Amino acid sequence: MTEQIIAYCGLTCTDCPAYIATREDDTEKLKTLAFEWYGVENDATFCVCDGCITDGRKNKWCGECAVRACAVERGVINCAHCDEYGCEILTAFFGDVPDAKINLKRIRATL
Repeated sequence: MTEQIIAYCGLTCTDCPAYIATREDDTEKLKTLAFEWYGVENDATFCVCDGCITDGRKNKWCGECAVRACAVERGVINCAHCDEYGCEILTAFFGDVPDAKINLKRIRATL
């Protein structure tokens, strides 16, 4: 069983279809995701990802993610560890992905 990876934003990388397809070396699934998420046909590279916080490969979204960019710049493990937790960037993100907020609140409660 893979150890759970929580992204900077609070998403669970290890539950992400792109992460799972990357781990399973499922090129067809990655191509399907690239088309569903980005409208790109026959290009699995858009979705190949080893997890947001790892040193491995990142999907296209990671390069555009304001939450990730901020967390990397601040050098935090994830946003739960940030002094500015609850900032505008993160709050806007939570509007689209409330599960991420639950993960970060759980982590923050243990700090």
